[in-house]
Amino acid sequence: MSTESIFQTHLILGYVAWLFCFGAYILPWLMSMDRVRAHRAIATLHSFRFFGLVFLLPGVVGPNLPASFATFAAYGDLAAGLLAMLALITIRIPQIFWLFVIAFNLVGMGDLILDYYHAIQAGLPARAGDLGAAYAIPIIYVPLLMISHVFAFYLLLRPRPRPAQALAGETAVS
Repeated sequence: MSTESIFQTHLILGYVAWLFCFGAYILPWLMSMDRVRAHRAIATLHSFRFFGLVFLLPGVVGPNLPASFATFAAYGDLAAGLLAMLALITIRIPQIFWLFVIAFNLVGMGDLILDYYHAIQAGLPARAGDLGAAYAIPIIYVPLLMISHVFAFYLLLRPRPRPAQALAGETAVS
């Protein structure tokens, strides 16, 4: 099996495994929370994205890891992680909290999509060994990040539930 095939298989199976885990455990847990707590949990996960700077660390990644991929991935992750931390810091100021929730999700998802693009352009799947110890990031961590971004956007875009009193009043009038 080629390096590219192994990498692509790992990537696909990373998504499959996380979708199983997310559907069975994380989704029911997040759905049991109000929106603020759910977004806070997602932001907490994404606050660890500073770890993406490892793509710039010689000895962790191979010396031939394409800079076109590594630099963008490292700083895109850092930006998303810092925005997630700002969301967590501002949780008591709703307008600012929601601004940072939207920002870290837009920046974070955009970063992941552009990382895939840069990886393909640089031929990274065929050279996946150049990721070195950071190989686990796109295989194990990135699928969870992408899935949680998709769910965060779902939460942001779905209609807010109306208070029980308003619903009771509407049914009495109807």
